[in-house]
Amino acid sequence: MSSNTVTRASGPVAAAPNRIRVGTRGSALAVTQTTTVAETIAEVTGCEVVLVTIKTHGDVSRAPLAQLGGTGVFVSALRDALLAGECDVAVHSLKDLPTGPCEGITLGAVPERADSRDALCARDDLTFATLPAGSLVGTGSPRRTAQLLARRPDLRVTDLRGNVDTRLGRVGADLDAVVLACAGLDRLGRADAISQRFSLIVAPAAPGQGALAVEVRTADLAEPALRRALEALNNSEARAESLAERALLGVLGAGCAAPVGASACVTDGRLELTAAVYSEDGSDHVTVTAHEQWDAGNADRSAAYNHSLADAVPVWLGERVARELIDRGALTVAPAGTLGVTGPYDPALQGVA
Repeated sequence: MSSNTVTRASGPVAAAPNRIRVGTRGSALAVTQTTTVAETIAEVTGCEVVLVTIKTHGDVSRAPLAQLGGTGVFVSALRDALLAGECDVAVHSLKDLPTGPCEGITLGAVPERADSRDALCARDDLTFATLPAGSLVGTGSPRRTAQLLARRPDLRVTDLRGNVDTRLGRVGADLDAVVLACAGLDRLGRADAISQRFSLIVAPAAPGQGALAVEVRTADLAEPALRRALEALNNSEARAESLAERALLGVLGAGCAAPVGASACVTDGRLELTAAVYSEDGSDHVTVTAHEQWDAGNADRSAAYNHSLADAVPVWLGERVARELIDRGALTVAPAGTLGVTGPYDPALQGVA
């Protein structure tokens, strides 16, 4: 087989010299975004790159996401495959990653981030403001539910599962609108379904939304081809934004059932993080915005596999915002049991090395 190729395997693939196996979920969105990563790996390394599909519990269960065991429902099977040597790289939607430790695995790279906003996909191209009173809106996210009701308590919100096409197919059938991530729609070429992109100011997204996480075995970080791939894939600004948002979650102990939104942005040498915690029905919320100076010059390629100041600053900012949310009453506002506040977030324990 010639170099610089990416193929998709129909079953297990054995390890081999000059072959890098990239693990992915089997959904159309997962395969699309993983293929982009795999193509970069092939181009940079000249290796044969094979996509290996791993089935996860979240892919086969129809239960609401908040009832499936929390954050990580789409991640654990991929991580198990990585540790078992069934693949060499695992690609996730970063918002699916638990903030807890995973021994033996490192977040090797965060590629350039896509649009992190939420999208309203409504019948007749309606906007949020023009949806009729009592409209039925689908979402599987407690955060989105709270944000919708905070701005429009007249709406009815119902649980939503299925792939992107399944969800969009319900618009105009039994639902007036659904709310999905802009990034997924853009990556799948379905931006035409978007009737409105929500502002991150009024609707901060899920922490890590729009970003990808490229995980590798910690023991393989010094492997030359893999190291070159991580260097090429890692985007310093996307990494900083994602680490800040993940650090916030790490301190709050928040999972997918917690209505927590966060949005970080690097602008003119400053990393700013806005985060909000909502009540279940959106009638109350706490919001905090803070910033730290962040020098992209310190975010050299080594950030993909070594501790660096570029990683420390976002983590500190995320911890700081989480503590301020707590000081302002986030534990009282959030639904009971959805926050499990932990100690300071330590990137060394979270597979961010």
